[in-house]
Amino acid sequence: MKSQLLVETPTHKWLYFGRDPEKNDKIIDTNQYLVQSGNQSLLMDPGGIELFAPMLASLVRHLPVDHLTYLFASHQDPDIISSLGLWDQTLPKAKLYAPWLWEGFIRHFGMHNISYEPLDDKGGKLQVGEVELQFIPAHYLHASGNFHVYDPVAKVLMSGDVGAALEGAEADIFVDDVASHIPKMAYFHQRWMPSNRAKNDWVARVRELKIDYLCPQHGRIFHGEQVQEFLDWFAKLEVGIAV
Repeated sequence: MKSQLLVETPTHKWLYFGRDPEKNDKIIDTNQYLVQSGNQSLLMDPGGIELFAPMLASLVRHLPVDHLTYLFASHQDPDIISSLGLWDQTLPKAKLYAPWLWEGFIRHFGMHNISYEPLDDKGGKLQVGEVELQFIPAHYLHASGNFHVYDPVAKVLMSGDVGAALEGAEADIFVDDVASHIPKMAYFHQRWMPSNRAKNDWVARVRELKIDYLCPQHGRIFHGEQVQEFLDWFAKLEVGIAV
């Protein structure tokens, strides 16, 4: 599994994990992100059960495993959190932050040691070392209970399935050109996002944030002016087309 430093500040850093060339072609490609500050870390959408071994092997190249203190699941899908049962054995003292709505579903992946920290619909905050992260509501994009993670210092938004594109493991991790990237995103967003009202609410909320990196859970990362280009496109997109 590939890993790369995304952003580093005097207090913390963001790391990217993904594009595993060894994964089964039938398994959807996913991006995992980690915020590390001092001896604490948050791993966001840690991945499916079949990616646990390469994910753990890649992660321990960057930090001791006991420095992984928090996990985050944006929603309940197996591609982001079905590895929970294995993390539960590896990190018995960790905490999982996830929507309150999905606790009864997420526990089906196996959870006996890690504590579940339910997120209220309005979101919340988490102190990781020296940085305070924010849980931003993103309900119905695409899950009924859904959150993103915002770092106001590094100006990074981990955006879950918003901004996602489905590409092969050989794809670059950064968007080259938004216009040429749109065909790789359009159907995914139209089919998986059910509510234009929820989409517009999210766009309005996110436009108030200062974002240099928009980091989806699938596909490529948007940087700089590309963030606003994506938001402009998404704001105009009609979603919920399977009716």
